[in-house]
Amino acid sequence: MTGASGLFALSDEENANKRIRLPGGGRKPYYEIHDNIDEQFLDVINDYTAGNPINEKVKWTNLTPKEIAEKLEEKYEVRVSENVIRQLLRKHNFRRRKAQKSKTAKQVKNRDQQFRKILKLKAKYMANADNPVISMDTKKKENIGDFYRDGRLYTREVIKANDHDFNSLAEGIVIPHGIYDLKQNFGYINIGTSKDTSEFACDSIMNWWKNQGKFDYPNADSILILCDGGGSNNSRHYIFKQDIQKLANKIGVEI
Repeated sequence: MTGASGLFALSDEENANKRIRLPGGGRKPYYEIHDNIDEQFLDVINDYTAGNPINEKVKWTNLTPKEIAEKLEEKYEVRVSENVIRQLLRKHNFRRRKAQKSKTAKQVKNRDQQFRKILKLKAKYMANADNPVISMDTKKKENIGDFYRDGRLYTREVIKANDHDFNSLAEGIVIPHGIYDLKQNFGYINIGTSKDTSEFACDSIMNWWKNQGKFDYPNADSILILCDGGGSNNSRHYIFKQDIQKLANKIGVEI
């Protein structure tokens, strides 16, 4: 349609308001017509998801869309395209992120088998309502005193801090040791004031068990602890294994 007839069609209000497709028509996204796709998607990536402990909105997965699609088909016999997986990732607030220079060049033998064993143990404990799964770690040590801290607040006077953060100016030190209960989605913090030792880590677990754990899990006969292999719970030092055994003997629960 060209020339005068085309202009006539464009100026025809009745023709201009006509739609080939009704509002809301067209093909629906796959995740809107498949009732359980969200639960199945989140279940598949659950063990491959990490996040920012400071900002709960930031999370990521180390699986590619292709790998997620393959796992969905393998576990639930649901076949979807990589494009649908990308839509689901966006829907659940996963975002593409730029790589950071944090990968170690060290290759550890049997690392994959180790993580598979951890996942198997975690699944076994999560299926048992009586036994807890906790994750523990020591957080950044902080000096006590007039040191600068990020953040702002409303005050009536100027807040002054030392112009240098020398350890010699500190009145003391605090060492936060965190314990996170995966089943209860509950965090427990102990504050130490001396050294980050194996004894301190085990005392922290003991504190959690006496004040929280034994009430949440009155029938527990075993505890699974997820932790790294450095600092106070160094996997190469026998002292931590010895102290954790003493703790297990004291509370009468396998660790």
